[in-house]
Amino acid sequence: MHMFTLPIAILLCFFQTILSSTIPDSMLITRDIPFSTRAYWMRRANEALGELSGSPCPFAAFGTAVVNHTGTDGLGDQICIGVNQNRQTGNPALHGEIAAITNCTAILTDPHGRFRLTASEAQAAFVDLTLYTNAESCPMCASAIRWAGFKEYVYGTSIHTLVRKGWSQIHISSLEVFQASLDLSSHTLLMGDVLANETDPYFLWQFDPAYPCPDGCSRSGNGTTCRVSTRDELK
Repeated sequence: MHMFTLPIAILLCFFQTILSSTIPDSMLITRDIPFSTRAYWMRRANEALGELSGSPCPFAAFGTAVVNHTGTDGLGDQICIGVNQNRQTGNPALHGEIAAITNCTAILTDPHGRFRLTASEAQAAFVDLTLYTNAESCPMCASAIRWAGFKEYVYGTSIHTLVRKGWSQIHISSLEVFQASLDLSSHTLLMGDVLANETDPYFLWQFDPAYPCPDGCSRSGNGTTCRVSTRDELK
């Protein structure tokens, strides 16, 4: 029951923030998307880690999936995925959400792809999309989500949990960023702590040598990092 009620509670908190503005109630309706669908895409954000980083247990285990639920049946349509690429590229701004937005833009504007949008059409398309990320966005990424104009933003592990478990963070929540962005023409709906019981383990081992590694990984020889398990270790 906990993992069903907590996201709704945070969502209602955001409703109270924006209902006092001029945003019509029709902008707030997302109850037609079941929790099972939310869980599917949050798990997809977790799966992106192995697909794009080459490991199910990268140190910065921040994964993102961008989905179109607008005018689609069933689960929705995946547009792109992204993972934190700071270490791979040396770009300190390339967090999972920024990487996903960059990937989506390339896919939407690919002249040989399935969308073939112009730059302006691609920019406008984000208002119909939902961004799922397995950890709450830093203020840089939360701001990028608002500037992109996403229809929805759904996260798993909270910044509070990250800080409590040893992660260095800028202590500004997504809700605070959203509260400060009401002048923007777009309106993004926020839902937090979705499937946190499954996303939290991706961020609990890095600064706690006693915490088990994610599935498919095991502690390195000195116990300070997790790495992909060998075949013998998986037996």
